[in-house]
Amino acid sequence: MEKFNILKGIPANLPMINVDTDMIIPKQFLKTIKRSGLGKSLFFEMRYDDKGKKIENFILNQDPYNKSPILITGKNFGCGSSREHAPWALLDFGIKCIIGSSFADIFYNNCFKNGMLPIVLDQNKLEDIIEYSKRKEIIEINLTKQEIKFGNKIINFEIDPFKKKCLLNGLDDISLSLEKSEKILAYEKELKKIKPWVN
Repeated sequence: MEKFNILKGIPANLPMINVDTDMIIPKQFLKTIKRSGLGKSLFFEMRYDDKGKKIENFILNQDPYNKSPILITGKNFGCGSSREHAPWALLDFGIKCIIGSSFADIFYNNCFKNGMLPIVLDQNKLEDIIEYSKRKEIIEINLTKQEIKFGNKIINFEIDPFKKKCLLNGLDDISLSLEKSEKILAYEKELKKIKPWVN
């Protein structure tokens, strides 16, 4: 998992509430267990018409938002089923940070497990960032300082210390397990002494 510290970019604004995981990545694209290649199908039914042509007025089909690493969302983003393909698709598209007023719990936690930063802000603070999105201006997210900088403004955000540590160090669930490999090997060695029949 890539380390996350400072991220700069023009944020794309998707002001929709209750965007569920089926809208983020529809069910027909869930056959793969690979994390790559899903970006082209992100928001498939909103990005493309029935003939597969891009819908020009959808925000992520417009320049410069089609290259944005930051997505601003409405309330309850990521609700519905718990598919991990949703953060995979967002990451593969290039989105590394999502800012919204609320997220579905499972989606929120899945973001951290895949190296993506979800930030929860109240609506008033979101409106300031949305203005910068409309003006196509760059904002900066500093995870170490827990700050969002734009113009001469700074907005602080809260994050669980353990989740912050994992993002800063690029630690996913496998990496966290490997950190304990010496203890695991020592336990297995001791177990073989006590129960030699255990493989």
